[in-house]
Amino acid sequence: MQYKRILLKLSGEALMGQRQYGIDPDRLAEYAEEIKQVTDKGIEVAIVIGGGNIFRGVAGASKGMDRVQGDHMGMLATVINGLALQSALEDADVQTRLQSAVKINEVAEPFIRRKAIRHLEKGRVVIFGGGTGNPYFTTDSAAVLRAIEIHADVILKGTRVDGIYNADPEKDKQATKFDFISFDDVIRKGLKVMDTTAFTLSQENELPIIVFDMNTPGNLLKVVTGERIGTKVNL
Repeated sequence: MQYKRILLKLSGEALMGQRQYGIDPDRLAEYAEEIKQVTDKGIEVAIVIGGGNIFRGVAGASKGMDRVQGDHMGMLATVINGLALQSALEDADVQTRLQSAVKINEVAEPFIRRKAIRHLEKGRVVIFGGGTGNPYFTTDSAAVLRAIEIHADVILKGTRVDGIYNADPEKDKQATKFDFISFDDVIRKGLKVMDTTAFTLSQENELPIIVFDMNTPGNLLKVVTGERIGTKVNL
């Protein structure tokens, strides 16, 4: 295996499937099966999910809502998504623990770094909900932070696009895909991989990022076994 411990970042919108909002049970089941294929190979998996399919704090703030209040709502949305994914994984016979940066002891463990690492060592998938627990920080930042804390080998950002392009491939048919690109080149070209805070944190800690299409069956396993899937961002 190319990697022993990974952090998988999923957007909340990815869980919508073909729906306009909310959670698609079929998409959840597909993701659970993809993750199971990886854990069956002995790879340790941690996951961070966004909450954009339910609520996004920035969107609420644009309509007059207090930004901090909106971000707190977004954090709770990530916990809802985490519970949904936990249920789907356990239906697929994958042992899972949900940890939240926001204390909701009745439904999730509080985030404790050493405990999270111990869960991973025992072969359990650990889902991190609640973002960083602080407003103004995205789930991209939470993903990088948690990856650094648990000593993950790589961040795998699962999207609906098969990598990083020099333009939006859904709008520009002439867009060119990068197989490899450096952190510096991403910044110089103004490419959107993650928000600036998350991306800089990953660069400073020499943590590689792979952007790939999570919706293609088998891609997650191919990435962790070292196949050239998606785009790798490295120093």
